[in-house]
Parts: sequence; C-alpha cells; structure tokens
Amino acid sequence: MKKKAKDINPARWGDATKLVRGGLDRSPHGETAEALYLNSGFVYDEPETAEKRFAGEDDGYVYGRYGNPTVTMFEERLALLEGAEACYAVASGMAAVFGALACNLKAGDHLVSSKALFGSCYQIVTSILPRFGIKTTLVDGQDMKGWREAITKDTKCVFLETPSNPGLEVIDLAGVCEIAKTAGALVVVDNIFATPILQRPLNYGADVIVYSGTKHMDGQGRVLGGAIVSTKAFKEEKLKPFLRHTGPSISPFNAWVLLKGLETMKLRVEAQSEAARAVAEALAAMPGVSRVLYPHLDSHPQAKLARAQMRMGGTMVTFEVEGGKPRAFDVLRSLGIIDISNNLGDTKSLMTHPASTTHRNIGPEARAMMGITDGMLRISVGLEDVNDLTGDLKQAIME
Repeated sequence: MKKKAKDINPARWGDATKLVRGGLDRSPHGETAEALYLNSGFVYDEPETAEKRFAGEDDGYVYGRYGNPTVTMFEERLALLEGAEACYAVASGMAAVFGALACNLKAGDHLVSSKALFGSCYQIVTSILPRFGIKTTLVDGQDMKGWREAITKDTKCVFLETPSNPGLEVIDLAGVCEIAKTAGALVVVDNIFATPILQRPLNYGADVIVYSGTKHMDGQGRVLGGAIVSTKAFKEEKLKPFLRHTGPSISPFNAWVLLKGLETMKLRVEAQSEAARAVAEALAAMPGVSRVLYPHLDSHPQAKLARAQMRMGGTMVTFEVEGGKPRAFDVLRSLGIIDISNNLGDTKSLMTHPASTTHRNIGPEARAMMGITDGMLRISVGLEDVNDLTGDLKQAIME
C-alpha cells in the first residue's frame, strides 16, 4: 500500500477536505468508505487489557455506550472542522443540549439564557433544570445591558442560540462571551441554524457548541443524532462522567450516516443558503406578506451583526402573512412542492407553523415574548430549483 506523507497536518486542510477525510480510520481491509461497526460490545486479548481499559490506562473500546470506532470517526471529523479539541456524539440534538448544560450544573447554580429558544430548549431552561434546584434567568438576546445585569459571579453557565428558532434573532457572540468570561461562566452555543459551515462560535470565545446532526449534517431526513463540541478537559471531566452513566448514546449506524452526510454538507448548506436568500427576497415583494426575516437581508434588525458573524445568511427563512393562523394554514394547504414538516436542514424544502407545532407547548405568553405570531411561518429551504420554490410560494400566498 502506498505510504502517506508523514508531514500532512489535517488541521491545515480546507473545510471541504476536512469534511471528506477528517477522522478517517481505515481497517486493515483498506475500505474506501468508512467502516460501519455494528456491535454493542468488545472482547479483550487478556484480562489485564480489560482492567486497563476500565481504569482509563488504555484508550481502547469497552462498550457501545462508551464509544465505537464509527462514532469516533464522526466525532473527530466534526472536531477537526470546528477547530476544536474534542467532540462527543449523542443520540439527538436535545440530548446534546441537555447533556452540555446538565453535566456542568448542580442545585444552587445559576444559568442565564437568551429568551428566544427552540421550544424544547425553552422547556429545559425554564422547567426541567429548575426541578433540580438550578436557578435560571432569561434575557433579551439583543440587549447587551440585559446580559451584563443578568450574568453575575454566581452564574455558572450561559446558553444561547443564534440565529434563533424560529425568529432568526442574531446575538453578539463576542459581546456575550466577553461578559460571561469576566464572570467565570461557561458559554454554551446552539449553532444548529448556522451550522459550522457558516459560523464558528469558538472563534468568538464560546466554550461549548451543540448540534442536532439530524438537521444539516444528515440533511436528508434519515436519522437522529447530536454532537457536543468542546475542549478535551470539558469532555473528559464533565461530559463523559455524565453521559456515559445516563446513556444518551448514538447508534453506530446513525453516526455512520451523519459521517457520510458531513462529506457533502458544505456543498448543500452553501447552495441552500443562496436559494434561501433568493426566496427571502421574493417573499419580501409579495402582497399579503407583512414581514420577512432573513439574517443577510438589509431589513433584518441585526443584518450588520449577522454579516460579521455568519459567512452566509443560512438556509432558514421566517415570514409572516396577514390574516393570522387561518391565513397561515391556507398557505400551507396550498403548497404544491414545499412539504409541511417541522424538520429542517433537509434537501427537500419544508415549512411549518411554529405557533401550533415546535413552540406550541411553551404557551402564548412565551410565544409573545419571542415574537412568534399566529401568522408566522418558517421555511427550511432545500435544493430544489429556486424558481420552482418561489413560484410555489407565490401561488400559495397570492391565490
């Protein structure tokens, strides 16, 4: 077999190369595609080997809940892309959010979070964590004074998502991280909408990044998965003791699908982002549409900040139609190409009504606080011909 040059440093590769070759660990068979290890357990050549692995003196595998070669390749590839020291793959995006927060908090600790959150994230912050004696404070993500007042010496963790789901609110990452670091608080960022292709929160001072691999990493609506990107110290000292014993492990098959999905993620996200901008511009010109939110449109409240933090505007467009929920439902019913679905990041364009789906259970007061109206619709732009998408939207909205 041809030998590889010994001086190749994967950290110096471009993103496209990292996404195709990062973390690659071929078996002695020399397969081209990454191997899928569908096994729950492992055997040892000697009892001493098992003892050393359980003692942490040997980094070999011991059990599927603790690790798997296919899962490791996915983790190493994502960490390489992010420029991070470590990554821990889990069963879903929400397992990533809860794990990243819960492993670092205990009764009496204080968490500060932006108020504009995905519905399940909001439930974790406002309902689940407080059950364990963790104090939480919600702030307007755009209000830097609010962050400074809320984050104190007692704050152990700061959580935010930018852009937010579904209102596409953009938060000043560097500003919030600076405030948090002064207080000694850990910063956890939900980067699902931007993806690591368009935004790198670690570059702005964030400590931990969480992802739903179900979205753009898979990108084809096949499997669930999540990931937590962090330092080695956080992974070893915080995540491992918590996640190994609570069990939200990702299946090797799902990790393999996400690993293969990473290979084309850059191509997909960039193409979808270009189409999303065109869709947003088309929506802004349609009668009956009262507001369009897209991070890189001049009309977005934080357009300047979005352009500074995000290389492109992303794959998501949020808009409001006149007439509230009845009119929004009429638009959904009239779609011919775009599917009604609460998922996102797919190659197929998907649209949902957040007030009655993803943010239904948080209640009307919380929705109002986040600016989620009954006429709001969220579209995840896919890879279809953009003229077909804008045509579908036009006939659905203007019929």
